[in-house]
Amino acid sequence: MDELPIGRRVAYWRGRRKMSQQVFADRLGKSKSWVDKVERGVRRLDKFSVLYEIADILQVDVQLLMGKDPERRTDALNCIDQVEVQEIRAALERYDSMSAYFDAAPYPPPLVDLRKAVNHAWLTYQYGRYGMLTRALPKLLRDAQAADAGHSGDDPAREAAHLLGQVYQIASSVLRKLGECELAWLAADRSMAVAQRADDPLLAGIATTRVCNAMAAMGRSRPALELNVTIANRLAPGGGNDPTPARLSVYGMLLLQGAMAAARLGDSATVDDLLTGAGEAATLLGGDHNHYWTSFGPTNLELHRAAAAVELGDGGRAVEIHRQRIQEPSFNALLPERRAHHLLDISRGFAQVGDVANAGEMLLRGDRLAPSEIRCRPIAHEVMSDVLRRTRGAPPPPIAELAEHMGVGV
Repeated sequence: MDELPIGRRVAYWRGRRKMSQQVFADRLGKSKSWVDKVERGVRRLDKFSVLYEIADILQVDVQLLMGKDPERRTDALNCIDQVEVQEIRAALERYDSMSAYFDAAPYPPPLVDLRKAVNHAWLTYQYGRYGMLTRALPKLLRDAQAADAGHSGDDPAREAAHLLGQVYQIASSVLRKLGECELAWLAADRSMAVAQRADDPLLAGIATTRVCNAMAAMGRSRPALELNVTIANRLAPGGGNDPTPARLSVYGMLLLQGAMAAARLGDSATVDDLLTGAGEAATLLGGDHNHYWTSFGPTNLELHRAAAAVELGDGGRAVEIHRQRIQEPSFNALLPERRAHHLLDISRGFAQVGDVANAGEMLLRGDRLAPSEIRCRPIAHEVMSDVLRRTRGAPPPPIAELAEHMGVGV
């Protein structure tokens, strides 16, 4: 990126923001022809006032457009910035295991230290602290890759692969939430390959859900549905598969993610079938647990039931599930990311039925639980834009304040 002409950098970030040249030109008050000439390098960008305006529209640091490292903002604690995106990308592009094939690393990181770091990263994710996590991910990826490449012997090698597989899953999960879907898919795909070397079918199973989530986010819901169901069938309790809590959790999450993919396809019959199967697994599990960092159980099942209703366009059903089927003590026992994610889904449900006041209230509640889940996710920005557009008169001060924090115009 640093070696690109400034016009190419503008084109790159415009593409990342999914803006057409016409939309970008309209926001900038220029012609489409002007934008095209800038991006092709025919017209120079030599006015700082225009550069700053472009950076503001593209929501990037002006230094990044100029090919320089931007200063870290002390107020941007909740969201990923472009520095972290590039650092995570660079870490994912490393191939330590291939290098170690020729020249093994002499001092791989101790597994006991890496294990603690991975557990901390999972909790950081599940508490919705995405900014903190994305700043730590590049080093964690490098350390886990080095450990995987440098540890020998059956047990240490398997544990190192297991930990690396988890780090790839963490990276995939947070990148998908923040709209970096292609990087999320790359990290998830790596996690599946590493899980096979770790010789852990359940790790491979939960890695499958990360791959399918990334695929669905990129509009590939059909293969996501098929892959989730295929691997769920392989891991289903019964036969030679003991119904351990960990297996029930992974199996249940595969069915839930399959249901979400089916909902995006508008296949309500398959949604119902998969939710029924997940419900049976949740009943056998007997409560909400966090095996393999799944947060699977009866409450999470209902959260996915509501989310699937939203994807099917039935916001009224989602609101009904939220009000009648989700018990407050069980819901409050879930980790912040799960709860805030659900409130974002219910906000979408209220918006679908035209209740923008409650849609805004759900965003506010989610923001109090896990600000990054609301302020940083593209889907939350879409909901907030809808709330503002459909609110008669000036929005309530708390909504206006949150919209300002999110960078959504009032």
